[in-house]
Amino acid sequence: MSAAVRERDGRGALVDWSVAASTGAYLARGGPAMERSDADRVVTDLRELTAEAERHVRDLTRLGAGLPLRPGEVVDRPGWVRAAAAGLDRLTSRAMPSAERPGGPGRALAPVLAGSAGVQTGAVLAFLGSRVLGQYDPFGGDDHEGTLLLVAPNVVTAQRAMRVPGRDFRMWVCLHECTHRLQFTAVEWLREYFADEVGRLITGFAESDGLTTVLSQLPDNLRRARRDGALGVAELVQSPSQRAVFDRLIALSTLLEGHADYVMDAVGPAVVPSVATIRRRVTARRSGGSLLDRVLRSVLGVDAKVRQYALGSAFTREVIDTVGMAGFNAVWTSPNTLPSRSEIKDPKAWLRRVQ
Repeated sequence: MSAAVRERDGRGALVDWSVAASTGAYLARGGPAMERSDADRVVTDLRELTAEAERHVRDLTRLGAGLPLRPGEVVDRPGWVRAAAAGLDRLTSRAMPSAERPGGPGRALAPVLAGSAGVQTGAVLAFLGSRVLGQYDPFGGDDHEGTLLLVAPNVVTAQRAMRVPGRDFRMWVCLHECTHRLQFTAVEWLREYFADEVGRLITGFAESDGLTTVLSQLPDNLRRARRDGALGVAELVQSPSQRAVFDRLIALSTLLEGHADYVMDAVGPAVVPSVATIRRRVTARRSGGSLLDRVLRSVLGVDAKVRQYALGSAFTREVIDTVGMAGFNAVWTSPNTLPSRSEIKDPKAWLRRVQ
């Protein structure tokens, strides 16, 4: 299967992913105006730069020696939406097979509810599809070996808005996404660990008692949000067991994003001459946007992802500065050596525990 969402029996599914894909692709905005020759050059460049970028990433991180070097897949915005919907379909189906999904008196309404959820999810994917520069889906591709996607119109739009050299920016983006691909391909246990944790989180939400559970947990979660700073709506509706899984996933995501951010800048000066300018302008761009854009980013957790870049990058940098790349790579030994959410903010605590 490619970017298309699978045709399958959706009974019991929480989201109709075919509806999400078609809705999101329909709502996705067109890309920037370009000459055909310029567009072809950008697509070719992005596809070819991924192999070169991953070689640089392997040299720096000392991960992935001997693995095949594969090109990236370049898509437009509707193509990204369809691929994202297909990836989420695979992940949620794997996490919660149909036979394990809750039944009950509302079973007859499940297709209607799933279709409604599909429309809402499609609208979210359309919004994100105008902003995502690239993505590595560890469960994508016909062989389920993972797919690296680069969204050409968004790369061009961002590069033009920031007025930075085109090839430099494309390489910089490829460095980030190739780091994600290497994380999942070089660390053999990571893919299954991630899928299992997502499965636990989804199962917990599906088995909760709905509004009763949400309301009972809300006071404690609001107090926690005021104390720690909530990442978004999801944290306000969690039970303690869901929160434990969520915290592990947040810690992992923060590590992966921060590690990729560190790598793209550390490799940068040798292969991306304008890396300092790109980093400065990307940071400014992440905090900008219209009022509506900022509200939507906050609701969808995009601002939380921006904070993850900073936290994860600071963790990675401090550990590498203290014990070197070999010492940092102890993080990939097993799930037990991953930093906790609190250790992400306190790298010395992780070093004391692991080193």
